[in-house]
Amino acid sequence: MDGSRPPPRWLPFLVLGVGLLAISFGAILARFAQGHGLPSLTIATLRLGLAALIITPIALWQSGRTLRTLSLQQALLTCGAGFFLALHFATWITSLEYTSVASSTALVTTNLLWIGIASFLLFGERPSRLMLVGIIISLSGSLLIFWSDSRSSAPGSNPLLGNFLAIVGSWCFSAYLLIGRRLRANLPLPAYVWLAYGSAAIFLLLACQTSGTPLTGYTHAAYLVALGMALGPQLLGHTSYNWSLKHVSPTFIAVVTLGEPVGSALLAWIFFGESFALMQGVGFVLLLVGIYLAARGEGQ
Repeated sequence: MDGSRPPPRWLPFLVLGVGLLAISFGAILARFAQGHGLPSLTIATLRLGLAALIITPIALWQSGRTLRTLSLQQALLTCGAGFFLALHFATWITSLEYTSVASSTALVTTNLLWIGIASFLLFGERPSRLMLVGIIISLSGSLLIFWSDSRSSAPGSNPLLGNFLAIVGSWCFSAYLLIGRRLRANLPLPAYVWLAYGSAAIFLLLACQTSGTPLTGYTHAAYLVALGMALGPQLLGHTSYNWSLKHVSPTFIAVVTLGEPVGSALLAWIFFGESFALMQGVGFVLLLVGIYLAARGEGQ
């Protein structure tokens, strides 16, 4: 699926849809892991570390020669991508301790705003008019969700801190996508995924060692939840995005990620009883409309 022949036009959109469904479970599983006593930094480390370990045999088998001939520039760019990916998960998962799933996922998926600005400033890329309309509508939906949630925050929470951490996570993920776009032009998917996830896990492991955050001593259920995060949201979800980087623009991928708050909020309502107000529902509708328009714009 990552060969030299271009895939059918519809395939990247299908892959992104499956990836979006898997990623929507990320916040839910992170909340479950926190409920089992796992610190946020430990959750991020286990999620990426286990994913890197699982994909190691595939990467070495399919891309061993590429990995052995990696250039210095590719190695440095990979470290940069891993660094920003590590920061993304560390800040975003921590944000779930202080704000609702709806607000956290809505703000962390504002990547398209930052990627659109960076793509224009760095690469001179101009989005189509229809995609621009989709971006504006999607961002309006995200802002409605954030505004509604900030008016009804639960006692003892800290929405300001949680929302700020989610925004920082969005900045970091935007940088990760932009660096990954350049790397994916010359690296096969298994090699890139293994390098990005592995380097991010190393950065997080160093952070755990420096801060004294333990990786052991938790229940079997806690580790099972961490494994589920590695298999589902990380390997299936994020790898779908990484594969698509070679076939659609980073701006469109960022628009697709705006569907995550919809799925995550519905799952949070099912599993945790986190209800959402009318304005949040309107925001979810705007998100979906924006994603549809951006998809049409990408097709043009």
